Amino acid sequence: MYSILISLAAGGGTFALLWLGADSPWWGVTLGIVAFLASQAVIGLKMRKQVAAVMQGVQTILQEGQKRVQEKIARWRIRPPGNIKAAQAEIARDQKQFFTAAIEATEELRKFKRWMPMMERQIATAQFQLYWNLKDFAKVDELMGKAFLADPMMKAMKLARMFTKGAETAEMARFYEKSVKRGAYNANVILAAAWSWMLVQRKDIDGAFKVLTEALKNSDNATLKANHVNLMNNRPTHFSNSGLGEQWYALFLEEPRIRQERPRMQWR
Repeated sequence: MYSILISLAAGGGTFALLWLGADSPWWGVTLGIVAFLASQAVIGLKMRKQVAAVMQGVQTILQEGQKRVQEKIARWRIRPPGNIKAAQAEIARDQKQFFTAAIEATEELRKFKRWMPMMERQIATAQFQLYWNLKDFAKVDELMGKAFLADPMMKAMKLARMFTKGAETAEMARFYEKSVKRGAYNANVILAAAWSWMLVQRKDIDGAFKVLTEALKNSDNATLKANHVNLMNNRPTHFSNSGLGEQWYALFLEEPRIRQERPRMQWR
């Protein structure tokens, strides 16, 4: 990596000069290390600023795209479209457009690969989430092993892929248990909700009940509580994660129910 080579050159040069010219050559070792670390800090700061600028550009693309979509949806609430499926297809096209633009913007990060050792994984992390939103699961699966699964939602995405691809329950349970360790209060709601839902789908009602029982020791989430009560009372058909809203539906395990509103009649 260029940053390491430059820092080694700075540190080595400082060491060599002081080793040859100083009365106490050990100062050369000390100042050589200081020069190496200082060089790393300066280069790292500059690179981080440039990376942050690129990621801000990606965020701007997403925010502006989402804003346009929300404005369109707001107009449709006032004047509902005649064909709901056609409207959904239009929204999907709009989203594909700005998510694709965001992916293209992340490619700018590749120029930093020779400067920052972990840049490849950072790119994979960003693109993993963007391809997920595009439902391009071939690319998602390709990137999943490289990405940092840094938050519960990304871990839930991996769990969802494991479920969709028919992974063994034992393998998924190991991943879930590892993912929820040391989570802050209410941090693992989406993971517990998703995993218990998957167990219900696989007819392991007792397993789902145990997952929710354990999760509620570290959460007071209303959806988890309601599902826990339903399973306690042997009502698995009442199990629903709809209370989590977009966070749940973003896993693409269930389609949200869409109710077409009839326009109100205006009487004079």
